[in-house]
Amino acid sequence: MDLQELCGLVAESSRIVFFGGAGVSTESQIPDFRSADGLYRTKTGHAYPPETMLSRSFFMRQPEQFYDFYRSRMIHKDAKPNAAHHALARLEQAGRLQAVITQNIDGLHQAAGSRNVLELHGSIHRNYCMSCSAAYGLEHIVQSADTVPKCTACGGMVKPDVVLYEEALDSDLLDKAVSSIANADVLIVGGTSLTVHPAAGLIRYYEGNKLILINQSPTPYDGRADYLIHDRIGKVLTELCQ
Repeated sequence: MDLQELCGLVAESSRIVFFGGAGVSTESQIPDFRSADGLYRTKTGHAYPPETMLSRSFFMRQPEQFYDFYRSRMIHKDAKPNAAHHALARLEQAGRLQAVITQNIDGLHQAAGSRNVLELHGSIHRNYCMSCSAAYGLEHIVQSADTVPKCTACGGMVKPDVVLYEEALDSDLLDKAVSSIANADVLIVGGTSLTVHPAAGLIRYYEGNKLILINQSPTPYDGRADYLIHDRIGKVLTELCQ
């Protein structure tokens, strides 16, 4: 089946779900994690590997070093939505896309106009006081005079509402993601290596025969895909979602 036929398949569907990862945002100049130029394979200038600094125990033990790394490598305040984000937002506005399930924390799907976004790993735009649960936006983290941002109400330590290593995903959010995938007539998976669990395992709940997998490099689920496309996610989604 060529891309033109896939466009017809998408045009005839009304319960499309998109599941994406870091590769969706690389065209917005946000590095992914595991590619040759990814965060885990480049020098960060820090004494600890990224996987260690992004763990719950490291955050609690050395919050200053955590925030030094987090601000410099995980926050991309000036990043803008790219063609992939805009294509999915248009598809939702047309009433065909039911949900975006993302492993990204950058908020670019919402910035592009998508409304039903399930952020499995949280968001840099949400932060909370660990003592009194007061909520804060991204500016509180970026503009804080202290290395470790403090709550203006009680002085407690503020933590990004992102899922760190050693932390569990939100069970209610997982249930919504499972339900969305199980009820999809088309599942589009893109920009993800499908190696991060439990998120990657969610696609097993899709029992249909219209699984479209878009990724520039091979994934462990290539053999499961009904339609496999090795190309840039922004280019392919723009054509699929016109």
